[in-house]
Amino acid sequence: MKKMVAEVIGTAALVFFGCGAAIFAGAEIGTAGIAAAFGLAIVAMAYGIGAISGCHINPAVSFGAMVAGRMSVGDMIQYWIAQFIGATVGAAILYLIATNTADGVSAAGGMGTNGWGADYGGGYNMTAAFVFEVVATFLFLVTILGVTHGKGGHPAVAGLAIGLALWVIHLVGIKITGTSVNPARSFGPALFHMDAMKQLWLFIVAPLIGAGLAGVLFRSGMLENND
Repeated sequence: MKKMVAEVIGTAALVFFGCGAAIFAGAEIGTAGIAAAFGLAIVAMAYGIGAISGCHINPAVSFGAMVAGRMSVGDMIQYWIAQFIGATVGAAILYLIATNTADGVSAAGGMGTNGWGADYGGGYNMTAAFVFEVVATFLFLVTILGVTHGKGGHPAVAGLAIGLALWVIHLVGIKITGTSVNPARSFGPALFHMDAMKQLWLFIVAPLIGAGLAGVLFRSGMLENND
């Protein structure tokens, strides 16, 4: 139960800070600022709840860990439930704030949702979006699984390394897809901006493929430090 509560809080915080930066301050801080918000949110949560749940706060991370042999299927499913609940809570708080401005006009806009196409970001198509999400999630999981590995990992700086990785991933991907690499992060905001639900499948499938590939490499020993 402690792990589930931690995952709910951590995922809610990631959505609240990351998507909140895009909704309320995107025009002022730009891509770099939004990327920093996501990265620093991960750093904060990693040190806040990492000792409790490992701070997955991302179904792709839990899936990659399961494929790598670091958690059971049952535990992964429980993590998934907590993560999707947390993302929904975080997005709901943002929606409540954004739709209660002084003049009564919604500031929610796209709710920090992910997407692709001519009317989104840089106008990249579905192929570009899919490739980016697979590759970015793969590299993200390589970082996570490597830095948290018992033999060759660096637990004291794991949170910082993971946060910096997410930061640079957002710098590359915000104009392409808004950067997901996290099915729960995409799901929560999409609930409050229903047009995004039509494209949500990509932000579930692609991150899981990328995470699964990284997990396979670690489970096979290709990326394990055996020294």
